[in-house]
Amino acid sequence: MTRKIYLQPIAFAQSPQSEEGEAVRLAGSLVWASRFALILRENGKVISRQRLGAAEVPGALAALPGDLAAMAEVQWANLRKVHAPLQCGTRTIRLEQPQVAGILNMTPDSFSDGGSFLDKPDVAWEHAAAMLEAGAAMIDVGGESTRPGAGAVWEGDEIKRVVPMVGQLAAMGAAISIDTRRPAVMEATLAAGAHIINDVSALRYDPRSLGLAAASGAPVVLMHAPGKADDLHSNGDYADVVLDVYDWLEQRRDEALAAGVRAENILLDPGVGFGKTVAENLMLMNGLAIFHALGHPLYVGASRKRMIGALSNEAAAHDRLGGSLLLAIKAMDAGAHILRVHDVHETVQAVHVWRGLRDAALTDFAQLPQ
Repeated sequence: MTRKIYLQPIAFAQSPQSEEGEAVRLAGSLVWASRFALILRENGKVISRQRLGAAEVPGALAALPGDLAAMAEVQWANLRKVHAPLQCGTRTIRLEQPQVAGILNMTPDSFSDGGSFLDKPDVAWEHAAAMLEAGAAMIDVGGESTRPGAGAVWEGDEIKRVVPMVGQLAAMGAAISIDTRRPAVMEATLAAGAHIINDVSALRYDPRSLGLAAASGAPVVLMHAPGKADDLHSNGDYADVVLDVYDWLEQRRDEALAAGVRAENILLDPGVGFGKTVAENLMLMNGLAIFHALGHPLYVGASRKRMIGALSNEAAAHDRLGGSLLLAIKAMDAGAHILRVHDVHETVQAVHVWRGLRDAALTDFAQLPQ
């Protein structure tokens, strides 16, 4: 019999003062969690769910059997963990507020902007510069579409697509992540000045990837996708999509650690839109806060995803700004650290207003009698 315990934040406060201190800062972000669900699963089936206030959590964990108590204590510590900044060359990306990664697809067939920048280096450069000027903390450069049904790309072609742009961005001091599954592309782009590996296969596509990532010392984003090889969207069969993705990311994280990737270099992405139905994507977005219990910064890419079109009269990918912003706000409210987006200017503006509201909430109680 396999038993697992999960500690999921289920209610949030605008500030710790609003709960008279009975709320915890979530993963070093500007989000405070006040209530939690303590969930027990046996063989993949939820058998109990206990709701707890923040002050009740330590006592409830102490009452658990030894193995479950130890598991839950690690999660409780992780939920309150403050993450160190990401160091990307000369740039430092602090994680106490949401940061924006701007998407730059050097592809002919990406679902939203395929063909917009491939073979148009001046246009691609202007777009990247505009995203940085608008406030993107980093640029995420990709040379292969991972939309459903996209064809595989030879690694040599992928390198030709992305290395020149990575070199240009590095020369002007930008923080750069490389969106790739292939170790040869990782190696070439890191040599050209990239700082972060963003792998939608979570370093599973090629057996060499784990060792390369560990040896490079670069931060790496491990993303959930249920499929393998060239079909990352297959095999999406879930008993509980939130808890199943949690278990999958935990296992893949542990494999990365065993291969020598440092814990502080791991970021986790629940893989919105990869091998999940619209309903499952919605559940995943509603359950984002649980992934902080794994103890790593949370990276979320929901920009212009198919779920938005499905909920808005099949709006085309380029016409999904409103839905993208709402999902970005949902992720921020769950304490997400990095938002991967197409519409940088609008998202950064949303982040600034969101941050202003959070700062104001921290001072709302300043005039109350002491």
